[in-house]
Amino acid sequence: MALKCAFLFPGQGSQSVGMGKDFYDNSELVRDIFVKVSERVGVDFTNLLFEENDKLELTQYTQPAILLVSSIAHKLFENEMPIKPHFALGHSLGEFSALTSVGALDMIDAVELVHLRGKLMADACEGQDVGMLVSLGLLDEKVEELCENARKEGMQVWPVNYNAEGQIVIAGIKSDLAKLEPVLKEAGARRAMLLNMSVASHCPLLQSAVEPLKEALEDKLRDEFIAPVISNVTAQKYATKAEALELLPKQLVSPVLYKQSIAKFDSEVDCYIEFGNGAVLKGLNRRATKKPHFNVSDMASLENSIKSIEELA
Repeated sequence: MALKCAFLFPGQGSQSVGMGKDFYDNSELVRDIFVKVSERVGVDFTNLLFEENDKLELTQYTQPAILLVSSIAHKLFENEMPIKPHFALGHSLGEFSALTSVGALDMIDAVELVHLRGKLMADACEGQDVGMLVSLGLLDEKVEELCENARKEGMQVWPVNYNAEGQIVIAGIKSDLAKLEPVLKEAGARRAMLLNMSVASHCPLLQSAVEPLKEALEDKLRDEFIAPVISNVTAQKYATKAEALELLPKQLVSPVLYKQSIAKFDSEVDCYIEFGNGAVLKGLNRRATKKPHFNVSDMASLENSIKSIEELA
């Protein structure tokens, strides 16, 4: 197929109770994956994903749950339409799903790995009241300036997710974020709102998690990329284990350059295919690209996306 497709994978914030249930109910392959991954990780993923519980919002459980559903969505798509992506791009945690899609990580290894990643992040934030806040309607430079001024006053706040034009997520100490909220609104933000996050991702508060994650990656990563992945840290392509080992630990303490990645590589592809719950990245990409955007989040969207992609090709 001559069509050049980018594979996209969402991160934390895309989770919801019941995600993946349609895949589970309609695929023996998926039910088998659930058994294997539950045994490996020591987590009952049917309970975590399909029953009301308090765990799904805790990062050590959120991360493996999202990666599992995204990777299953990709696996089912790949079984029906075995096309190689032009590149794969994930948002934060989604970079690990992207690595799974290009063969650099085994799916079950990846679920185990991000379960550990979530634990390391939670441990790094333990004893600190941390959080994340979204700012809407301000230029990047203004948010960066306000955060820098706040840090000069002793506050711990950093812009960490460059999601879309006018949408930046800030991480740090929750009380400092609360102080920053009215400052952002006074500067012209349409909205400044604390998010339901149990960690402060992509900022210096996670430094203690960097080395342990690197050690775990050494054991799990494979030098078998069928396509490049876009780094959240650099907004550049990489396609080797050595590069992944350098970039993924840095990702913990570096901003996610998502919108920069889309802007840089949009001209190289004909369409985007998002794998995972909902269509979060489609929403972020709405103003950034005019290219077709398909999503695979259940059996119906899988079938519809395959049909639409075949027609586009």
